Amino acid sequence: MTAYVALLRAVNVGGTGKLPMTELKAMCEEIGFAQVKTYIASGNVVFVSRLSEARVRATLNERLETYAGKPVGVFVRTAAEVAAVRDANPFAGEPGNRVVAIFLDGTLGPDVLDGLKHLDTEVLKPGNREIYVHYPDGQGRSKLVIPAAGAGTARNMNTVAKLADMAAALTA
Repeated sequence: MTAYVALLRAVNVGGTGKLPMTELKAMCEEIGFAQVKTYIASGNVVFVSRLSEARVRATLNERLETYAGKPVGVFVRTAAEVAAVRDANPFAGEPGNRVVAIFLDGTLGPDVLDGLKHLDTEVLKPGNREIYVHYPDGQGRSKLVIPAAGAGTARNMNTVAKLADMAAALTA
């Protein structure tokens, strides 16, 4: 069994994508995931499964689309991958609520940071399958547009660290 973290895109954010975490937990259990736990109401769930990462993503995507009536972006990482994202944070000295990891599918290409708009004090660094962004003045004040982020989902580093710990506890 592998411990996974699934991150849902645009769930319970800004009045869109309403999904109670009790429903998400129940859906995950119905499709055969075990030791399911959710974290905060923004679409974070940890669990164990015998399925591959691709099958986990496809199965959860299908179930969520049935529930929501439209596609819901799902990004899946193993417990080890989430821990690696936490540990590779190039802005580790900054407050965790001012640094995000934008999770994307697939390995990042050399053009992942092309087309940025309204870059001000923010600093970006590509990772493996994520983009790290430090918002010195806070994300809420930023006007930064990252075209690649439209295909991903962001979590601040405090959340990434908590999810890494939760997923690691499943494998202990």
